[in-house]
Amino acid sequence: MSKRVLVPSVIGVVALGAVAAGGYAMASADTQPTVKNSSAHYAAPSQQGAGKLSYSAEVSDDSGVREVRVIAWPAASKLDPTEAEMRYVDKAKCRSTSDETSRCTYTLKVTQQEAADLEKGTWNVSVLATAKDGDTTFVPRAASFDVTR
Repeated sequence: MSKRVLVPSVIGVVALGAVAAGGYAMASADTQPTVKNSSAHYAAPSQQGAGKLSYSAEVSDDSGVREVRVIAWPAASKLDPTEAEMRYVDKAKCRSTSDETSRCTYTLKVTQQEAADLEKGTWNVSVLATAKDGDTTFVPRAASFDVTR
């Protein structure tokens, strides 16, 4: 093989590699956080102690998870919290399961007096997930549960 053919071939391979690498970098650009495997449960208080509302989910982002905010509300109320309002509600506790994913859990104890004031029926859980790079995902109805007496 002559040097004339080899040099242009090497330059072509390097250029093609650079284009492919650039395409890969663009394909792996920032993504929004994802909220998966959400579940919510309500246990009414009993004579033995307080009840609780619990919510859990897997939250992922390529930069990692900064925080997850959670609020539960009665479906019949038509409350429908907005993303902006979610910035002022309680935070879930998140435990990293990898560099990109965390298992987030929110637990709220409910006394007998508080339970007596809760609206019976279906409740929704809204979630705002924030990644370490500042990207957010708002899930208006991440899960639901029933309040019974």
